[in-house]
Amino acid sequence: MPIFGEIFISEILKKEVLDLKGEELGRLQDLIIVKGEALPVVDSLVISRKKTLYRIPWQSVSIFNRRIIATTLTPDDLLVYEESEDDLLAVRDILDKQIVDVTGAKVVRVNDIKLEGYEGYAVLVAVDVGMRGILRRLGIERGGTDLLRMLKVELPYNLISWNYIQPLQPKLKSLALTVPRQMVSQLHPADIAELISSVSVAEGRSLFTDLDDATAAETLSELNPEIQATIIEDMDTSKASKIISMMPPDEAVDLLSELPPEKMKEILENIDREDAEDIQELLEHEEDTAGGLMTNEYIAYTKETTVAEAMAKFKRDAAEIETVYYIYVVEDREKLVGVLSLRELLLAEPDKTLSEVMVTNLKTVRPEDDESVVAAAISKYNLVAIPVVDEENTLLGIVTVDDIIDRILPPRAKRKQKKV
Repeated sequence: MPIFGEIFISEILKKEVLDLKGEELGRLQDLIIVKGEALPVVDSLVISRKKTLYRIPWQSVSIFNRRIIATTLTPDDLLVYEESEDDLLAVRDILDKQIVDVTGAKVVRVNDIKLEGYEGYAVLVAVDVGMRGILRRLGIERGGTDLLRMLKVELPYNLISWNYIQPLQPKLKSLALTVPRQMVSQLHPADIAELISSVSVAEGRSLFTDLDDATAAETLSELNPEIQATIIEDMDTSKASKIISMMPPDEAVDLLSELPPEKMKEILENIDREDAEDIQELLEHEEDTAGGLMTNEYIAYTKETTVAEAMAKFKRDAAEIETVYYIYVVEDREKLVGVLSLRELLLAEPDKTLSEVMVTNLKTVRPEDDESVVAAAISKYNLVAIPVVDEENTLLGIVTVDDIIDRILPPRAKRKQKKV
């Protein structure tokens, strides 16, 4: 396979192309693109040699990466290329084009194009619409990012996948998002979040406004808190409160923490009192601690509850909670005394009490424990959730494994984005 690793077109434009003997055959000017099964595919290279354009079929390319481009052809094998409007050219037809939504409103500009290898071919996987693409084309990406890193500013990758862009045609005046506004809500919330994170602030806010409340709440959970805050700050307080009340409490806290105090106060005053109290309780903890990571949505029953009673209650209670991994067993004043998994509950005799079937060798963390301590405990004991207790062993909440993963390795939409 001649291509390996990821390549941006700006990294290889004007690069020398070597012949069979390792001598310069010409300089890369463009790529001819054709439709592939899933993604656009590079069909040929267009090179410039002595002020004449030549076409090198992909089958004749032996090496293709950001350092070396080589072909099996010799100068005598080259075929003159005459630019045609019937061909789709990456530089001529895609680079610097505006991406618009289905209403024709301009969203962002294509600053670079990302390629990857797939089954022996080079395929176009995304367009770069961010500042990195501009710096890369100027040849100062590394220096620019190093300088910003010294200032404690991380420059993100703003990429839009080809999955969200219209099928390509020659001589395009602009590119269009493939997802009409009325169909955005049919995507998975994580995909909606990725789309919102990739486009401009104004366009992202506009796309979000068209979502129904339930989808909006799930999508907010997938966005990084800064983008969440940007969207919610200018939203009507009543609508914002309704959406936030549908989010898990721990994720609602992450969002509210990014808002100005006045806006936070307005929203909390418009949320159901019980939900607001749950959120207020979590707001008291530092962000990077077990208390800041935990959710106070969990299922706990008393140790006198029978297995049959627990199963009946579970069918009712689980509908109100985002994720359920364990049943926690408590005694007076929510003191944690045991735990059992859903599998253990299903396999237990119906007439036994939870105290008879629960596990008492508990692994817990304190609310002030650092997130690294929580992650280590979850990893060491192969847990999917760990209870958070105070000095009196009162159950305060739980930290789930997905919250730890999101903190350590957040998806692209949750990483800090710099909008263009």
